Amino acid sequence: MKRIFLIVLDSVGIGEMPDAADFGDEGSNTLRAASTSEYFSMPNMKKLGLFNIDGVEIGTPQNAPLGAFARMAEASKGKDTTIGHWEIAGLISPKPLPTYPQGFPEEMIREFSKRCGRGVLCNRPYSGTEVIKDYGAKHMKSGDLIVYTSADSVFQVAAHEKVVPVEELYEYCRIARELLVGEHGVGRVIARPFEGEPGNFSRTVRRHDFSLKPPGTTMLDQLAAHGKEALGVGKIYDIFAGKSVTDSVRTSGNADGIDKTLAFMERDFEGLCFVNLVDFDMLYGHRNDVDGYAKALTYFDERLPEILNKLKEKDILMITADHGCDPSTPSTDHSREYTPLVMYGRLVPAGLNLGTRPTFADIGATVLSYFGIGSEIDGESLVEWQ
Repeated sequence: MKRIFLIVLDSVGIGEMPDAADFGDEGSNTLRAASTSEYFSMPNMKKLGLFNIDGVEIGTPQNAPLGAFARMAEASKGKDTTIGHWEIAGLISPKPLPTYPQGFPEEMIREFSKRCGRGVLCNRPYSGTEVIKDYGAKHMKSGDLIVYTSADSVFQVAAHEKVVPVEELYEYCRIARELLVGEHGVGRVIARPFEGEPGNFSRTVRRHDFSLKPPGTTMLDQLAAHGKEALGVGKIYDIFAGKSVTDSVRTSGNADGIDKTLAFMERDFEGLCFVNLVDFDMLYGHRNDVDGYAKALTYFDERLPEILNKLKEKDILMITADHGCDPSTPSTDHSREYTPLVMYGRLVPAGLNLGTRPTFADIGATVLSYFGIGSEIDGESLVEWQ
């Protein structure tokens, strides 16, 4: 059986794109920033060709790399998780998803509050850890929901699990998802449950994302239409609103994501296993933690041999990213960067430099090409499979 394991290292960008200044990201380079830490070490990715990619400014290129490799440019007008993953799956977004640097319109907040039967606190861009620190006690006393956003296209709702049970919080987020359509169609509504006492609050692992459905055909749709599996690990189900994902598992972090990927590798199936490893972005990029980011990359690299050892004769491994999130810049937001692509497998031409590609969608087209499926998505296949 043919299988592809497509792993997204969430936010591992490799240098600013030509239009980075338009996004306020001039000078961003996530991989370079992480490499300045004493904890950075990626010898296994080096062997596959990571440091051979055009424009990568760190490391020493590998003589005779084992994989094929490319620098991927984002054609969509955005730098967020949703648009990045959609483009990887073959759907280019010509317009950015809406953002709310001044908070959401009052009329929308009033309608949300009315439908939920609860008041609303905050309603402005905020750090997820700081917002519960500043509004958590007031929320516990009043029962009002903490609503906030960021530079991304998100509507986030935080609530203490003892004040608002998690399933009730999810229902409030479904209400928000129904309201946030059309011109206010944000990429994700995110439930952010937390626990603890004033002065010692912490977010729990029961986060849940409610995404827009992709507005066009993706590689997942085409795989499903041709009877192939599309397995999701981590946020994949949420990012695609479940559309054409045939089976999925949630994860509590990178270690759990790798474990669950390895478990899927034990399964007999034909199709795609699509993986998101979120810790790089969520725990380190957004918190400007260079050492934490470097440790996470090193950890992934240390576990990469486990994945390589489970590949079967017709398996393909693809490792990429969806945007940047440079932990060394003053910004704590995503950054407009090129992303890496490394491919490995017995059927992948070793040492093939595929240059700089015009769109992430070439990844989705390559996946479909491998399964002999005529592409109906954006992008072109990177390899002519034998």
